Amino acid sequence: MDHFLRKASFSSGSKSIVRIIAIGAASAGLLYLNNNPDSKATVKLSIPTILREHLPFQGHPSFVSSDHWQFGKFPLFLSRVDPALAGDVAKGAPVAVGDGGKPSCGCLGRDFIANAAAKIAPAVVNLSVQQDLYGFTTVKSMCSGTIIDADGTILTCAHGVVDSQGRQLTTKGKIDVTLQDGRTFEGTVVNSDLHSDIAIVKIKSKTPLPIAKLGSSSKLRPGDWVIAMGTPLSLQNTVTAGIVSCVDRKSSDLGLGGMRREYLQTDCAINAGNSGGPLVNIDGEIVGVNIMKVAAADGLSFSIPIDSVSKIIEHFKKSGRVIRPWLGLKMLDLNELIISQLKERDAKFPEVEKGILVPMVTPGSPADRAGFHPGDVVIEFDGKPVQSIKEIVEIMDDRIGKPLNVVVKRANNEVVKLTVIPEEANPDM
Repeated sequence: MDHFLRKASFSSGSKSIVRIIAIGAASAGLLYLNNNPDSKATVKLSIPTILREHLPFQGHPSFVSSDHWQFGKFPLFLSRVDPALAGDVAKGAPVAVGDGGKPSCGCLGRDFIANAAAKIAPAVVNLSVQQDLYGFTTVKSMCSGTIIDADGTILTCAHGVVDSQGRQLTTKGKIDVTLQDGRTFEGTVVNSDLHSDIAIVKIKSKTPLPIAKLGSSSKLRPGDWVIAMGTPLSLQNTVTAGIVSCVDRKSSDLGLGGMRREYLQTDCAINAGNSGGPLVNIDGEIVGVNIMKVAAADGLSFSIPIDSVSKIIEHFKKSGRVIRPWLGLKMLDLNELIISQLKERDAKFPEVEKGILVPMVTPGSPADRAGFHPGDVVIEFDGKPVQSIKEIVEIMDDRIGKPLNVVVKRANNEVVKLTVIPEEANPDM
């Protein structure tokens, strides 16, 4: 500050401007001096709103409401948080974050979480499942959901609204749906899939319903801000925030058996009742459905990526259920390090740069009948080069009973062409 005062020259009647500069600096104001010899010296100062009323300028009654004053050779500007200031950022002028709003410098403002939550909050609902027992009505379970269509379609979790009896899914009981604005409806389960833990509930309303927008989970990166919304422990309209910890946490990492599933891992606080609620990005879009947390740990919460959920919804619309092809293969994605290790262990390991290793083939499975062997490396699937299990899953989609041509490499670089016919997976797997 002393250096600045030595460099700047003031007229004898400019004590007030010095005081302003001192106040601005002392109160986290933002100071900018233009010393261009071809123009007038300019001081730009950002001052918190609360101090503007107390600044000692006599003879200038417009001080509080004006953004521009002239003091001798020093035009003074007060910087406010306003989208209109974006032009100053483009020109290189400093911009301060003040009262609310998103700063024009492209940084996140103090209310970016509040703004994102406000966009989606009206569409977040509470679902309480009631059951009559000997003439008494009891709340059996409670979860959250999000209205995603004007026809009353609610996206939620399956474990909150349905029971599994063998291979049959039955509604747990009467579903009461409560909106944030206080309206209540009776919901009906129209689709559910326990494997993915996704269900669709519908309500009928004579008045317009708020709708949440689906985003894209594929754009998420570890460290991105996200918001979890719902009704934890029956506390409605709850918002918690955190970051994405992992974008592709596999079910096997969590000790969950059965078919492969992937989750978004976050450190958002979620508890019983949050299940089925939305995971939201800073644009107020759904990027996941909150499902579970690790009970013995803090900051370990998991959500189903919205891209996977969208595919499940498409299956619901097309077939009324999710159809999953099954080959009977245990698979592992290969990378350079894994390939290098496998070659060190076995000199006969095939020369590949990428692909999917088959460590195990289920006896009697479609893959077993097609001639797959443990140790095979899949390099082509249905005529397309592949390097990840995810690609194989996407290619198969819901193709049950349709032949698929596969190319594998075996020990000593033997190339083998196989034809496998997928079967529908057992939903209990």
